Amino acid sequence: MEVSPTADERIEIIARPERFDDWEGLLALLREAFAYMDGRIDPPSSLHSFDAAKLAAKAAEEDLILAFLDGDLVGCLFAAPRGDALYLGKIAVKPGLRGRGIARRMFELAEASARTRGFAALELQARIELVENHRTFTALGFRKTGEGCHPGYSRPTDVNFRKAL
Repeated sequence: MEVSPTADERIEIIARPERFDDWEGLLALLREAFAYMDGRIDPPSSLHSFDAAKLAAKAAEEDLILAFLDGDLVGCLFAAPRGDALYLGKIAVKPGLRGRGIARRMFELAEASARTRGFAALELQARIELVENHRTFTALGFRKTGEGCHPGYSRPTDVNFRKAL
């Protein structure tokens, strides 16, 4: 169930923010948002190998979409071309603020960008263990297209999703 922001809350979604430089804050948001995965997913999230400089480098190579609530950083996603699709990754919303439409609005901005740039679809992956994320992505119009496994694993570790545009 989506809970709308209150009348006095202002949510702002920004693509490719030119003056953003709070990489430590973005890293803290991602770590907080991904913390529930620790001990649930195997292998562990690649986020554990990130520092602020690596996030800044990622943002220089990919599109970064940020969400702010009353000026505070509360969400992010990265988007990168992959074949005929725009691939979305490192999707995060601050715990306690989920269900307010923040992720949906970030996805809408990514989708508008993909359409403008002529991509046929949006794609993303979710860890196989995180079935609640599978439901969220399905509700946002994505469909499961397959499963994959990380190097060194003989079992599926992730689910691939695609949303045709």
